[in-house]
Amino acid sequence: MRQPGEWMQLPTDERILEILESGLLLSPQVIAKNIDKSRVHVNRRLSVLADYGMVTRVERGYYEIDDLGVAYLEGQLDADDLEATDE
Repeated sequence: MRQPGEWMQLPTDERILEILESGLLLSPQVIAKNIDKSRVHVNRRLSVLADYGMVTRVERGYYEIDDLGVAYLEGQLDADDLEATDE
């Protein structure tokens, strides 16, 4: 069972992680189109997810899921245990 953090915005954050779990490098625009949210909103959430180590920005405008994101989706991580790095 997934354990979201209070900092998470559900269901948007989970949907972003689920899309990235495909293993593809995706842009905020592509993710937004697939989850029916605005690119601006998805971009903001990706920044937060990156701050908490769940996704990684691999190059300008492209993201991938990180090990913490996978662990969260598999129910092996309590997201409240994570701290933002604010990079």
